[in-house]
Amino acid sequence: MPDFGAELKRRRTSVGMSLTGLAAAVHFTKGYLSKVENGKTRVNRELAKACDEALGAGGELLALVTEPGSPARRSAGGIAGLPDAGRYFVGRETELDALSALLLDPDDARVGVVHGMAGAGKTALAVAAARRVERSFPDGCLFFDLRGHTPGAAELSAGEALGRLLRLLDVSADQLPADEDGLANLVRDQLRGRRLILVLDNVRSAEQIHAIVPGETSSRILVTSRGRLPALDDAWHFPVDVLPLDDAVRLLRSIAGSHAPGDDGVATEIVRYCGQLPLAVRIVAARFVAGGWTAARLRDRLADETTRLGTLDDGERSVATAFAVSYESLPGDQRRLFGLLALHPATAAEIAAVEALAGLGPGEADRLVDRLHDAHLVVRDERGYVELHDLMRMFASTHALPGVEPADRSSAMGRLVDHALMTTLAADELAEPYRFRPATGLPATGVPFADADGALAWLGAQWPTLVEIVDSAFRHGLHDRCWQLAFVLRAFFFREKLFEPWVRTHERALEATRALGDLSATGMILNNLGMAHVESGRVDEAIRFHEQAQECFAEARDDRGAIDALSSLAWARLYRGEAEATLTDLTTVLAVYRRTGRTRNVVIALRGIALASTALERFPAALSSAQEAVRLAQLPVDRVMSVSCEAWVRFRAGQWAEAESGYRRAAELADDAGSEYEKARALTGLGNTAAGRGDRQAAARWWAEAAAYRVTLDPRVLGEAEYRDRAAVG
Repeated sequence: MPDFGAELKRRRTSVGMSLTGLAAAVHFTKGYLSKVENGKTRVNRELAKACDEALGAGGELLALVTEPGSPARRSAGGIAGLPDAGRYFVGRETELDALSALLLDPDDARVGVVHGMAGAGKTALAVAAARRVERSFPDGCLFFDLRGHTPGAAELSAGEALGRLLRLLDVSADQLPADEDGLANLVRDQLRGRRLILVLDNVRSAEQIHAIVPGETSSRILVTSRGRLPALDDAWHFPVDVLPLDDAVRLLRSIAGSHAPGDDGVATEIVRYCGQLPLAVRIVAARFVAGGWTAARLRDRLADETTRLGTLDDGERSVATAFAVSYESLPGDQRRLFGLLALHPATAAEIAAVEALAGLGPGEADRLVDRLHDAHLVVRDERGYVELHDLMRMFASTHALPGVEPADRSSAMGRLVDHALMTTLAADELAEPYRFRPATGLPATGVPFADADGALAWLGAQWPTLVEIVDSAFRHGLHDRCWQLAFVLRAFFFREKLFEPWVRTHERALEATRALGDLSATGMILNNLGMAHVESGRVDEAIRFHEQAQECFAEARDDRGAIDALSSLAWARLYRGEAEATLTDLTTVLAVYRRTGRTRNVVIALRGIALASTALERFPAALSSAQEAVRLAQLPVDRVMSVSCEAWVRFRAGQWAEAESGYRRAAELADDAGSEYEKARALTGLGNTAAGRGDRQAAARWWAEAAAYRVTLDPRVLGEAEYRDRAAVG
């Protein structure tokens, strides 16, 4: 009897049909048919029959195939086992197109994993995609819930899943092997030659379905799981995130119908509080339909973090319960880390901060984070951040953190704060190497930057989190670390003119130093608060803070602190128009700074003396002080400030050419220092110089260029800004 493969190839070529044409006619892949023709795989009667009909062989090809001893097979006959996709499948158009294309792509892997966090809408998307392409799978579309994450239900074992699939494919119970390997072999045999879609929903692990994954077949298996199932090596992976905001609002309105909030703003707020998680949005919509809630009242319940998760529960569906199933399947070490992550005050934490929280080395922390990432309880991104969805974070705080021993929580918080302070100190030392810092005893190890630019970039990214850590340190009784971290952050806040977080952190730090009874620390924080108020133009308040700082330093007999407070007070008086008093006090301060070798403070005092002398129109003395400040400046930012100071003196003295030259140099130095504030100041000075010469057009151009930097130059504390405002309306 002729070999089927050889005869198939002979008949195909004799009628001039390509493998591609035959594949399209019989709904099998070109690669599979090639293996059949070359005798590399066994053919089944379904394929033989299809090929016989396509080539008009009159049953002769089919007669070459016998399958003695195999269980009876029937075609799935177009079994339509998919559940209803639901009336309210909203959005996901891009994902649906992409997922459908993957199912139809003959060159792609046979197995796809649709994965995402609990409640993200994985099943709805998978079913919608399967329905869209079901006509391309003539043997049917089947759906199995393997109950891997179903509350209160036992998950299906691999053997149970195999048995159910075989019975649906019309294999009788007496033909089912008793062992799992036998079942798996029979499934692969039954699927060979068929073109089915199997949607395996709610899969917990790769092991649960590994035996179902077929060998040679044109079928497709679409798996949904809360896990990423990385052990399915040959599968393609399709992540599902929360809905975009507009789609989430559409989902709310489509389900709630006429009961939906009439105010678009309120509806948007509600959806945001739901974290745009489809399950949460559906639960809220159901509450509207059930009645008894106004939109404003439900929004307020959701806005309150203490009641949000409770509100996202309609009696049958619950966000917290859905999350709990994932959480409770974790081993103890992963549960602990998940709970400790709730202590971090930001949504996204650097991996180094996670290591500090957990008290683990990088390797072990990476392992645990990877497992939580695979379970979609956290997201680990390529930047090295670990992030929790807002609702997942609340769940971690209310359900996981209480399971961590109080002593463990306390130690973790201490490690996190120490890590934040250590890294901030290291960054500040690179960015501002000549500044005084409190002794902390913390070693600078493993910092994520190597130079000043890297340190400033890190501070720029992390300062909002560091502000929250200052507050957390206070609430956890870590008062020393609270004020130290606030103090170290001051230089960055000054550089970037971030007055609100500067004041906020220092007000909290002031509570901490007073709780400690540390007069010197209290004086330092009061002095910094005074500087923040000076820089933001609140001079009278600044003076009160500096005077209180002086009192603290005097009581503590802290000579260094006392001279710093006098210097700061002198600057505040300068901005209140008391130039003579400023000059007297800064002359005293300068002598002390010279004697104690505090060069950077010498530079700052010289600039103040130059400004006070300029206000008194003592231009030669002012110029001498400003030029000495330029010569002594050690840091780029001090250099540009000193050059601008000299340019201001020359401007006020009517030396237009020298002033213009000075401001041009300052503008160049500002670029080197990376200071937009000083760049805007220098450009404003160039505009002022042009205005002083009578060139209004050039002045306007310079002022417009300065304004493009979108930094605030306060005329109450900056001479260039005050002159610009007067000249612009003059």
